[in-house]
Amino acid sequence: MTGESQRQAPRRTGLRRGGHAPRTLNQVLKEADRMVVKGELDEYLPVPTGFDQIDRIIGGGLRKTELVLLGGPQGIGKTITALQMARNLALNEATYAFYISYEHSEIHLLNRLICLESVDGGVSDGTTTGIRLKDLHNIVVSKRAREWVRHDGNVGLYQILAQHPKTAKALQTINRYADRLILMKASPAVTTLNSIRDMVRQMVEVTDGKVVLFIDYLQKVAIHPERATDESEKVTIVVEGLKDMAMTFNIPVLSIVAADREGLKSKRLHLYHLRGSSALDYECDIAIIMNNKFHILSKDHVAFNPYKSESYRDWVVFTIEKNRAGRAMIDVEFQLRAQHFCFIPKGNIVEQKLIDEKIIVE
Repeated sequence: MTGESQRQAPRRTGLRRGGHAPRTLNQVLKEADRMVVKGELDEYLPVPTGFDQIDRIIGGGLRKTELVLLGGPQGIGKTITALQMARNLALNEATYAFYISYEHSEIHLLNRLICLESVDGGVSDGTTTGIRLKDLHNIVVSKRAREWVRHDGNVGLYQILAQHPKTAKALQTINRYADRLILMKASPAVTTLNSIRDMVRQMVEVTDGKVVLFIDYLQKVAIHPERATDESEKVTIVVEGLKDMAMTFNIPVLSIVAADREGLKSKRLHLYHLRGSSALDYECDIAIIMNNKFHILSKDHVAFNPYKSESYRDWVVFTIEKNRAGRAMIDVEFQLRAQHFCFIPKGNIVEQKLIDEKIIVE
């Protein structure tokens, strides 16, 4: 190798270290053509979240390389939404969902899914057939107590669920996607952005890239302390890192984001109320903000029909505040079944007047 080639070799290698080398549009077109010839159509096929109105507005579902942020006040149902979406994706036999939770253990998430499946995955209204978390606890504890009296110490959760009429069907449904929904209890101290990247890299290799990453929630993702001087800088590093994972590994990433103090005090939460920096707005491709419908109805509507307005407390408005590839500032609504940890996935366009001068004519 000549001296000149020795000097050039590292430069060419460096082009590939962080991603692809520069290519002409003609080279990109030929690669895309080869992919279509082979039937590799993932670039053109979004993965539906199962929330019909959200999928319709964002173009059919989650797309590769995109970062989706899901924000809202405390207790609005962000984890319920994200876990139900992950469940819906995993139920699709061609997709894996990797759900990292800094808030809940894997067993707790399993229990939530059992309650969800007891109402047919959220499809039914759950008024008669569904079980609540305390019902599930009573079923397990009472069954174990009876078996203990009978001196049978070998009865486990799987057998209890399979034999009980209110949980048997739920277990059957869970078994359909149990191998494609990967859960992880993360630690704010040790589950760093880099460790998540390493795990995602392995998931992509094992699943041939057919995986969606869920983060619950963004502000708790750990980074090396010396890399950030305050929370705003930390959030910038994390959101840029998640977007980079989506781009590098060619997968969709959905992350829950907490609201800041002003947002929690506001009558209606918006994208600019999310806790951290403006990078949240810049880096995401889609931003979905959740608010309780009753709280953001216009005063005129509440005063006109107070009894009907009261029924809106169980409805959550999902506002698509940013949509890089389509329409934005669209309000859709879904009914929450909080006791069963699910939303009824058939939603509606909001027809009532909402505060903040966001009006859709009745």
